[in-house]
Amino acid sequence: MPNRLIHEKSPYLRQHAHNPVDWYPWGEEALARAAKENRPIFLSIGYSACHWCHVMERESFEDTSIAAYLNEHFVCIKVDREELPAVDALYMEAVQVITGHGGWPLSVFLTPELRPFYGGTYWPARPRDGMPGFADVLRAVVEAWEKRREQALEQAEKMAVLLEDLSQSIPASAAEESAAELAERTLLRGFDASYGGFSPAPKFPHPSVLRFLMLRAKWCGSVQAERMAAVTLDAMAAGGMYDHLGGGFHRYSTDPVWLVPHFEKMLYDNATLARAYLDAYRLFRRPFYARITRETLDYLLRDMRHPGGGFFASEDADSEGEEGKFYLWEPGEVLETLGPDWGERFCRAYDVTRLGNFEGKSILNRLRCLEDGRFSPPPNEEEHDEDWIEARSRLLAARSRRVRPRRDEKILLGWNALTVDTLCWAGIVLGEERYADAAASCAEFLLAAFAAGEDRLCRTWSEGLARFPAVLEDYAALTVALISLFETQGDERRIDRAVHWADVILSAFRDPATGAFFQTAPEHPHVLVRRLDFFDNPTPSGTALTAEALLRLGHLTGESRYLEAADSALQAMSGWMRQSPIGLGHSLYARQLRDLPWTEWVFVFPEAGDNSPIPAAGGAAARDRAADVWLRQLHGHYPAPAVTALRRVDPQGRAVGPISLHLEPLFAGRTAREGGVTLYRCRGFQCGEPVHGAAAVAAAIERWAAGNS
Repeated sequence: MPNRLIHEKSPYLRQHAHNPVDWYPWGEEALARAAKENRPIFLSIGYSACHWCHVMERESFEDTSIAAYLNEHFVCIKVDREELPAVDALYMEAVQVITGHGGWPLSVFLTPELRPFYGGTYWPARPRDGMPGFADVLRAVVEAWEKRREQALEQAEKMAVLLEDLSQSIPASAAEESAAELAERTLLRGFDASYGGFSPAPKFPHPSVLRFLMLRAKWCGSVQAERMAAVTLDAMAAGGMYDHLGGGFHRYSTDPVWLVPHFEKMLYDNATLARAYLDAYRLFRRPFYARITRETLDYLLRDMRHPGGGFFASEDADSEGEEGKFYLWEPGEVLETLGPDWGERFCRAYDVTRLGNFEGKSILNRLRCLEDGRFSPPPNEEEHDEDWIEARSRLLAARSRRVRPRRDEKILLGWNALTVDTLCWAGIVLGEERYADAAASCAEFLLAAFAAGEDRLCRTWSEGLARFPAVLEDYAALTVALISLFETQGDERRIDRAVHWADVILSAFRDPATGAFFQTAPEHPHVLVRRLDFFDNPTPSGTALTAEALLRLGHLTGESRYLEAADSALQAMSGWMRQSPIGLGHSLYARQLRDLPWTEWVFVFPEAGDNSPIPAAGGAAARDRAADVWLRQLHGHYPAPAVTALRRVDPQGRAVGPISLHLEPLFAGRTAREGGVTLYRCRGFQCGEPVHGAAAVAAAIERWAAGNS
């Protein structure tokens, strides 16, 4: 008989519905039973695409003797970390304190009051390779609970106090002028000059750190920041962590050279990495980076999109019970698909050999094309060549006939909002309307599906039902996405919603003592400790995303309270930026943005006319496609900190279509001169002489943007 998890929406929880373990989902029923029976809780946290979560399930949770022991002595709770990130973050911190490391599956033992007293990650069912067996761990925990309970409770009480202290502790702030520079020097000390990245194996991508380094390279003239970003971007895209046939990135690399990944694919990785490669294309002007961006976003549109417009959470690492099987090749398979001539050429180019590079088979990679850390394929292997494109397409078609890894089809608000943000800018920079249309469609889906009243949002959506309270990351990422939609598509209603959600964040999540932001709203249920949200994990931290949103809103609306709130949050985190820059990449990115001069670009278009043939308001299109040519020219260059505002006006200078009163200070007195498109370049709402007419605007953009003035 299935257990209670059969009724859950999460694919990860449903995967455990037929375990002999008497699982509960996180909630009142389980917690009430633990309190009533004074029974300890075994809390198991994981996610659908987690390889070792599946291993522990097969080895331990399907073991009838282990299950019987769990059922006899514990209230067993299974949590999908993607649904309940606050629960995951708190108990991950506890396990890191207890063991010195963390990861998933996360296995924690709690008192009925939810205080942790012991924990770990993966344990094999029986002792192996120096690890204790899970069965032995359970017996030791039960013995401690039954024979040394006072000691266990004392340990749990101390841990709860420590977690509260850790969750709200802030190191001394760094000097204003030193936080970013100190962070760059710290990153350089851990940098792998040959293959990029900032640690030995395992290596994680850290896209926000790369975006911070690109800002430093461009606007602070840092040669070392430029090299750290470029070498890492090139090596990741050349290695096996990148899917060279289908596009998109796997979770992380298990080795120092980005060859062997953990094969799961996560929406958030691909959204944030695509944004990093898009920025790299704008900075370095290398078509290679544009290709990686396109292929990654095309993967999301092709394989990860819900018919309603949202994007699914992840794809598993395993298929047919084997990690990575879907992605591996043998020479005979390649030759059968491409024929002997092209098959041999492809095998040489992509490292497909008889011995293989992973468990007897081959992970496709181009690592041999790295020269001094930069991707430089031989002239006869240029990947944009039509013959190579055709070869990869044929192999992709052949691979699609294999058993595909399982897909987690829940839709997460924050991860989707990050995807919207990337699609917005990719649509403009790369000239791809399908990305812009996908961004608008996804945003409409999010706004309709995730509302939980006027001032609250839900975290997840699956099978028509939105559930679980949203956390700071969700609110902040949605606010950032709405601002990007306005800046790239010109619908002023997006700013009204962005202002609304920014104000909700300021009222419900802000810590007045520090200026930083809590991960959860005050009413969030069953939270032992209300944590401040500082660290990227691995999505950008909620506080950093909030700071980015507030900076942009402040420069769009002229409201100083947004800029002041962003300043306070970033200053609160500056000590952490100095001590642990790899974990605060997006905070560093926002901090560097704040410290540079900002520009307000204001476009005013006539309702009709030769220079701006904009369609009439209304209809299915929510954006002014005629503005795309100007935005592409402006944003095709690597951007200085700026905001962009678009408005159409009639011959009398009145706005056409819905307007936002929050933007009136920016648009006040701005008209379409002589019936043509007009561009105002402003600093602090003080504008220089506008330029008007198609030719003059094009020349001004080239002069201002390309000249970085």
